[in-house]
Amino acid sequence: MSDAALWAALADPHRRAVVALLRTGPRTVGEIAQACELSQPSASKHLKVLREAGLVRVRQEAQRRVHTLDPAPLAALDAWLAPYRKLWGESLDALGRRLDTRPDTTEPTSKD
Repeated sequence: MSDAALWAALADPHRRAVVALLRTGPRTVGEIAQACELSQPSASKHLKVLREAGLVRVRQEAQRRVHTLDPAPLAALDAWLAPYRKLWGESLDALGRRLDTRPDTTEPTSKD
């Protein structure tokens, strides 16, 4: 699995919907197609991209293929995003401190 394949897989909103659905539990391609409002061939193509990116695993159960989410690549993505999350947190904290030091201008004015 490459980082580029992971980003490309998650760039598509349909594939993000599939990932979100699989977060709730294993599903067959038919269940995924129905829940995500995709044709079965389209769902299969999206699942193939997600499998190739390492985000989805598939297992055979009798005549059915059941797809599950593999969280490992998402952990790698989370680790990559951590410094940016910290940067935003620091920026928002600084904004909060600045707003806390400004006089309150939202107090209602009294009418005589």
